[in-house]
Amino acid sequence: MNKQFFNILFALLLLLPAAAQAESAADNYKTYCMQCHGLEGTGMGANIQDMSVQPRDHTDAKAMGGRTDAEIFKVIKEGGLAINKSALMPPWADTFTDNEINDLVKHLRKLCQCSHEG
Repeated sequence: MNKQFFNILFALLLLLPAAAQAESAADNYKTYCMQCHGLEGTGMGANIQDMSVQPRDHTDAKAMGGRTDAEIFKVIKEGGLAINKSALMPPWADTFTDNEINDLVKHLRKLCQCSHEG
């Protein structure tokens, strides 16, 4: 086989972990978050009719941009009360690894198309 083939193969192998992480975060979001936050992240999930507090709209760039990545990480890991938000947001520390939570933070930044504004 020629050198160009190996260069292309090597480049593809370098991209696989990033693609797998992005897919994993999206899958985790769909599995664990969409019931409250909705499939598109708008805060309009199936559970909202039974909730006294509206879930966060993850597509809201202004609101999401007001939170640091560390705050978003903390609320996913420790739950809403950890950042003085709703007790309805459960802690996911027993479900996700820190790496998976970091990937979810990146996924949320994609949903809001924003970064921290502070």
